[in-house]
Amino acid sequence: MPEPSRIVALAGDGIGPEIMGAARELLDRLGGFEVEEHPIGGVSIDEHGTALTADVLAACRGSDAVLLAAVGGPKWDSTDPDAPRPEQGLLGLRKGLELFANLRPVRPSAALLDASPLRRERIEGTDLLVVRELTGGIYFGDRGRRDGSAYDTCAYSADEIERIAEVAFRFARRRVTSVDKANVLETSRLWRETVERVAGRHEATELEHLLVDNAAMQLVSRPAEFDVILTENLFGDILSDEAAMLTGSIGMLPSASVGASGPGLFEPVHGSAPDIAGTGRANPLAMFGSVAMMLRYGIDRADEAAAIESAVDRALEGGLRTADLGGDATTEDATSAVLTNL
Repeated sequence: MPEPSRIVALAGDGIGPEIMGAARELLDRLGGFEVEEHPIGGVSIDEHGTALTADVLAACRGSDAVLLAAVGGPKWDSTDPDAPRPEQGLLGLRKGLELFANLRPVRPSAALLDASPLRRERIEGTDLLVVRELTGGIYFGDRGRRDGSAYDTCAYSADEIERIAEVAFRFARRRVTSVDKANVLETSRLWRETVERVAGRHEATELEHLLVDNAAMQLVSRPAEFDVILTENLFGDILSDEAAMLTGSIGMLPSASVGASGPGLFEPVHGSAPDIAGTGRANPLAMFGSVAMMLRYGIDRADEAAAIESAVDRALEGGLRTADLGGDATTEDATSAVLTNL
């Protein structure tokens, strides 16, 4: 028998414990996992005064994969710049695990095509992957205020761009669409030059460049024509949320953050939804998708990943609808429906 995979489960805040509980049921059904749970985010602030302790980070580094549910909530909102914030736990994980690539797949379920704000015929056939650089750019640049002005610095090195571009070309089936603002920004001109150089090593894959404003328009006018969208941190943050709404609910989408080596981090795109926490109405399907991404990209169990995705599709085809999808199915109902179809 192979050794069980070591999974660190970080339930976090809001609906996090409820959807992590659903994920634990799914992992138990599949078998072959050793799961240990640790606090992160607001609950960690309450217990330890920090959103991510050194012990939890060490446990994550020693795992095969990290599964995170959600962090944040109004309880920890503060205008004090020195106050700990739940989101610092997530940023600390990304930095501590050296996770520089965020993968966000967008594939609307056939049963939910009419739930999208776009017409069915416009999104039918959409199956794209947003590859976002995660540890550079304006979010990590020098910032401050001086003499009544504020500044945020966007900086990228060629090495940072090259490694994220390699990820995009690795996952592309036919085309990489690189998104920048090369008509204005010097970092974008370096981005475009470097991506062109990487593309030379992947001659079988087409490369196209789009300016970010044009890319935002094309995402809603021809989403099915995209394969892999490659972009920097700020643009990727915005475009991945835009792409998420093609499915009709941000509660449906998983994501993965990976590095060159070591464990990856797998989490739903949605937030902690504190308004419904504890009501049993949270949609666990994005969490199930995150488990599938963990199996596919984190621990080499791709067949089981496909089985989970198929089970979710069949449950939706059978009429499963949680509150965010216009129905009244509970978290427990959704979990049962997916496990029945697994």
